[in-house]
Amino acid sequence: MDFNLMVEVTPLLIEAAWVTIDVSARSMFFGFFVACGLVFLQSFRFAPIRWFARGYISVVRGTPYFVQLLLVFYGGPSIGFRLDPIMCGVFVGAFNIGAYMSEAIRGSIESVDSGQTEAARSVGFGKVQTMVSIVLPQAAPLMIRSVGVLAIVLVKNSSLVSIISVVELTYQAQRLIGSTYKPLEIFTLSALMYIVIVYAVMGIIELAYRRATRYTTQ
Repeated sequence: MDFNLMVEVTPLLIEAAWVTIDVSARSMFFGFFVACGLVFLQSFRFAPIRWFARGYISVVRGTPYFVQLLLVFYGGPSIGFRLDPIMCGVFVGAFNIGAYMSEAIRGSIESVDSGQTEAARSVGFGKVQTMVSIVLPQAAPLMIRSVGVLAIVLVKNSSLVSIISVVELTYQAQRLIGSTYKPLEIFTLSALMYIVIVYAVMGIIELAYRRATRYTTQ
C-alpha cells in the first residue's frame, strides 16, 4: 500500500467527510419534523388525512432512496422545482428518513401500556399533558434506539448523493481514484472515515439513551 499517498489525500477526504456529516445531520434534523408531522396526521379521526399519511409512508418505503434522488434532482426541474445538489440531498434525505422515523416514533408511543394513559386521564390530565408527562418519558428509550439505527442508515445512504455530484466522501474517493489509480488505498481511507462517523453516531445514541433511562435503571 502507498502510505505516502494515503497521508497526502487524507485532508481532501476529511473535507469531504464533513460534507457527508452536514448532509446527514441536516437530513436527520428536518426528517424529525417530517416524522412528527406524519405521526400527528395519523392520529386524526378524519380518515382521508390518515390515508394520505399512510400512503406517503408506503410510497417512500416502497421506492429506493436512489430513485427518489434521481426523480427529484432530474425530474423536479420539469415542473419548476430546482434544487442544488446538496439541498436536493438534504431534501430527499429528510423526507425519506422522516417516513421511516415516523413509524419508529409511532411504534414507541404505542408500546406504552394504554392503562397509563387511562390512569392519567382519570386524574384530570389533558391529552397534551398526558403525552408529555406520561407517555413520552416511557417511550423515549425505545424511540432513541430506533431513531439511532435510522441515523446510522442515513449516514451510509448519504454516499448515494454522489450520483447527483455532491462532493461527499464517496464522490471524493472516486475522483481521487480517477487521478491516482489507487483504489485500495483510497477506499480503505474512506471506509475508515465512515467507521469513525458511524461510531460517533453510536456514541451519541448511547449517551442519549443513558440520559433517558437514568431514572428508570439501576
